[in-house]
Amino acid sequence: MPFSISIFSAPPGAIPLCSNVRRIPHCSYHIAPNRLRSRRASNFCQIFHGLRLWISESLSLLQHNGKSGQTQKFKTIKNHKGDEFDKPFEETSSQAQLVPEEVLKSNLSSDSNSETTKTSTHAAASENLQSDAPDSSASSGSLPQSLMSNRIVGDEEVPSLCIAVIGATGELATRKIFPALFALYYSGFLPENVGIFGYSRKNITDEELRSIISATLTCRIDHQQNCSDKMDAFLSRTFHVNGGYDNNKGMSKLNFLMEQIERYSEANRIFYLSVPQDALLDVALSLSSKAQTKKGWNRVIIEKPFGFDMKSSHFLTKSLLSQFEENQIYRIDHLLGKNLIENLTVLRFANLVFQPLWSRTFISSVQVILSEELGVQTKRFLDGGGIIGDIVHSHILQTIALLAMEPPISLDGEAIRNEKVKLLRSIRPLEPSDVVLGQYKSSAKDKVDLFLDNLTPTYFAGALYIDNARWDGVPFLIKSGLGLIKHCVEIRIQFRQVPGNIYREHIGYNSASTTNEIILRDVPEEAILVRVNNKVPGLGLRLDSPELNLLYKDKYNVDVPDSYEHLLLDVIDGDSHLFMRSDELAVAWNILTPILNEIKENNIKPELYEFGGRGPIGAYYLWAKHGVRWVEE
Repeated sequence: MPFSISIFSAPPGAIPLCSNVRRIPHCSYHIAPNRLRSRRASNFCQIFHGLRLWISESLSLLQHNGKSGQTQKFKTIKNHKGDEFDKPFEETSSQAQLVPEEVLKSNLSSDSNSETTKTSTHAAASENLQSDAPDSSASSGSLPQSLMSNRIVGDEEVPSLCIAVIGATGELATRKIFPALFALYYSGFLPENVGIFGYSRKNITDEELRSIISATLTCRIDHQQNCSDKMDAFLSRTFHVNGGYDNNKGMSKLNFLMEQIERYSEANRIFYLSVPQDALLDVALSLSSKAQTKKGWNRVIIEKPFGFDMKSSHFLTKSLLSQFEENQIYRIDHLLGKNLIENLTVLRFANLVFQPLWSRTFISSVQVILSEELGVQTKRFLDGGGIIGDIVHSHILQTIALLAMEPPISLDGEAIRNEKVKLLRSIRPLEPSDVVLGQYKSSAKDKVDLFLDNLTPTYFAGALYIDNARWDGVPFLIKSGLGLIKHCVEIRIQFRQVPGNIYREHIGYNSASTTNEIILRDVPEEAILVRVNNKVPGLGLRLDSPELNLLYKDKYNVDVPDSYEHLLLDVIDGDSHLFMRSDELAVAWNILTPILNEIKENNIKPELYEFGGRGPIGAYYLWAKHGVRWVEE
């Protein structure tokens, strides 16, 4: 009758048959008694080794055996070459499956009593076990042991996290994404067993990528302690993957290297697609089929523009949703990671003083202003439809949605996105008569990179109306442009005049200047300002309209984290409220489609304005048309 023995069970005081064996889950196997009596310690070690390899394969680990002669041992991440991965992974997998079966067959069928055979078999088994263990004498190019094994806390393994930046040598990745990841690592928001992978088409080594990245890494004022050590630790966990021009092979490489870090534990992955729009789908589809983990969640970050119009956006969304679930996709707009935007819901729903005021009863108009001093810096701006696709479609409309939406049932990302969609669906499609487009003109002395050989707008001013009970009749005025006199990012909420104001005789003719306002400012200085009317100290009665201010730099003695830090941390935490869902995307394009159609048919053309000026004159008249006081930034 067969009986069961445990791999780890042994009589008290017995000497283990096999040493230096990595611990695997406790399990039992059935072996016939007559077979067991004829086995020696050497054969038992071989059986054990074969079973262990079989278990590893069942856990989908690609282990390379240095003694097999058929597969290469994984020696290094830092200096790997592209041809190391040219052999199909299917071949490697099939070989790994054959090893334990062959070992078991040979061990169970062999009945030789030769002392020479027993000795050589025992030596071979010992060598196999030792070669599979981490090599303590490995060169500096070997994968660090700290990356190959997962941390253990109590009886539970800590889930690993791998983050891949696709397009790792681009300007966005080196200037923004990697510095943001380092800041999160320094602050302890990334797990210690994190792996950072830079994926590009360049044939560079890990050290070369680290050199590129290190030039852009800095520590904030509140991140000075052990800054150099933290930076070295972060860079040691950063590796380059040469994806070449075949993304299927490239993503297979990436998946293989990620698995070396993840090992046995639960594994989560983030893919940041910092790639041109024309390469996005090819990269995303290859990633979906070749690089997703099955041991945890996968999240994909996509940079704007999210299409160029309703049609292209729909095609992009449909293609992505054929490969990923909606909750895996994070459409990122770095402007939405500003503290100003994060604070909108706090200001609205955590302060009783504002809640009864937040409606058409007391608010006369809302202005959302985003002006830049700089000109066009990238061709992507033009390919994305200019200021409309780059700023208005995502940042401006998302800001209005957060500012004007109804209270969500909770702070859950989906609950907030549901309310944003309801608000966006209540916005009337824009009419050409309520829009002013502009394009700056420049001379050689301005030293501005110009790609403006078409009618791409660099300035947008518009008046939106929300057809619901809370905001009926309140104009939401948008002003956004490049090449203007100063950099300004703010939201102005203007209140109505006091009915039957008994102080109107002391206000003077310019009653609009005494309107109460709430100003939420991000640039030039982050602040919350409240404009109120006040008596000037002294004899007589004279009124003034000062601003009560909360300047962040005075109140909070901290460096404000970059917006990419905010948004990347939200992705890690699974908080989606600042990322556009597919239905939000479609509704936003629906609002702007009438204007885009007019531009395509040349029925509306941008008004030229001086670079470094205040924008098109038509914007002043648009404000006057809707009865709103123009405020100079």
